Amino acid sequence: MGETLLGKEEAPGGKSLGSSRLPLEAPGLNEQPGLPGGRFIPNPNAAKAQVIADSIARAVRSAAEIDGRYATALGKLKAARGLDVTRAMMDDVFRDTAVVRSTAGTYLGHGIPWDRTPAERKEWWDGLTEEQRQEYLEVAPDLVGNLDGIPAVARDEANRNHLPVLSGELEQRGGEAARTKLDALRELQVKLGEPSKVPMYLLGIGDEGNGRAIVAYGNPDTSRNVSTYVPGLGTKLDKSFVDGTLQRGLDTAVGARGYDSSSAAIVWLGYDAPQDVDVMGKGDAQKGAPAYNSFMGGLEATNEYKDPHLTAIGHSYGSLTVGTATQQAGGIPGADDIILLGSPGTGVDRAEDLGVGKDHVFVGAADNDPVTKLPSKQETAAAAPLVLGGPLAMYMAGDIADQGDDGLYFGKDPASGAFGARRFEVDDGPRPIRDRGGFDAHSQYFTPTKDHVSADNIAPGIFAKSSDGFAIALTIADKGQARFEVSTPCVKESDVAAPTAAPNGPAYEGVEIPRPNVRSDFWSAGTPVPAPTPRTG
Repeated sequence: MGETLLGKEEAPGGKSLGSSRLPLEAPGLNEQPGLPGGRFIPNPNAAKAQVIADSIARAVRSAAEIDGRYATALGKLKAARGLDVTRAMMDDVFRDTAVVRSTAGTYLGHGIPWDRTPAERKEWWDGLTEEQRQEYLEVAPDLVGNLDGIPAVARDEANRNHLPVLSGELEQRGGEAARTKLDALRELQVKLGEPSKVPMYLLGIGDEGNGRAIVAYGNPDTSRNVSTYVPGLGTKLDKSFVDGTLQRGLDTAVGARGYDSSSAAIVWLGYDAPQDVDVMGKGDAQKGAPAYNSFMGGLEATNEYKDPHLTAIGHSYGSLTVGTATQQAGGIPGADDIILLGSPGTGVDRAEDLGVGKDHVFVGAADNDPVTKLPSKQETAAAAPLVLGGPLAMYMAGDIADQGDDGLYFGKDPASGAFGARRFEVDDGPRPIRDRGGFDAHSQYFTPTKDHVSADNIAPGIFAKSSDGFAIALTIADKGQARFEVSTPCVKESDVAAPTAAPNGPAYEGVEIPRPNVRSDFWSAGTPVPAPTPRTG
């Protein structure tokens, strides 16, 4: 029923034709101002229907405009065959792609679970359609390229897509800092296009702070053994990082694959490493630790193995960042082993405080490494005049003012017996002053041509686990000694002591538990060495 000039009468139904005109736009030539769609309809529901129709029409118009902007911007990214791409064209493309990214961020960004765990982000990504995933990778790669929990292959594709755009933004910005990062990104882009002994995956890039770059050698999602190396003092996104620091990751991957082909090594520059005198503070490590743990949580979530073997490696100040990460709630996600190289301290005084067990903390410290001789805070006060002379003077201060407390600036010396870690052999390196070696001994741990002993000892941490719960681990200790461990699954709760874990192995109730084949060629002796006879009396 509707109210008309003749009283209440049955109002006929009808259809509403939506208008895409925005509220502040002038009405069309065929529309009457003040009435929805420019028409008078007596049905009282017509106004409501018209509002709905207009809303839909405006949404369709907006979508069409966005699609048109995408087509315009993305179409310019491909030049016709034989057509040279000029600087002016690239400038135009960067302006248009900025519009695309801005527009895309208004709706693609809203769908990303930013505040969730890496495992939950992995679940979100897996739940997208292939078309939706491609939209993120091609239109808004900067939104997912650094997102922990996204598979390595997808992150690599996103970051490779974003790399030229980021380079263009830095070139437009200008300035010395931007130029340094730009030169590094250009070198990185060249390296990504060259053949490599181990496939490269670009897992993160950014221009914030001193720059960000996360590079994997080997696919970390399909590898049983994955190491993530945190560099330290003086590291930033520059040509030295691309030419030198990344080589350490490659050397580690090549060495590890010599023992197990299912290995990947990652160089993680996901924080601002101290550049100079600010190395004396813990601030950079405290800021970097949560980001490192998030990344490690992402590796654990995306790896195809149920229990991959993850190793955290910290070099120089990076060892403090790793140590600080272990003190976050829950420790470093998935970490089985920790390797500390040229460490000025980890922020803790005992290896067992790092959360992986003291037998799984390995330390390499060259005798002539100045950083491993940094004085403790107490010693620094006693030798203040030398400390003001810089790092090499601090090296002298550490020797002169040594009080025998095994202390470094950031806690107990990880290479000391009091710390309780397992120290492995490294080359002494050149002496800083007498041999004019400077910091050479601090920088050669990863380099086979300079310190093959250390490089060999970093690589062969081998871990394998069978489907029924049996595991083996092979590591190299001091003086080249090999340590081989076999872990059996917990198959039955003990009546003697409280179990350390719930039963997780096959049910052997009533049947004989299988024994290892000690006559296998794997073993060094043909028969096992008999156990010593217990003492009596």
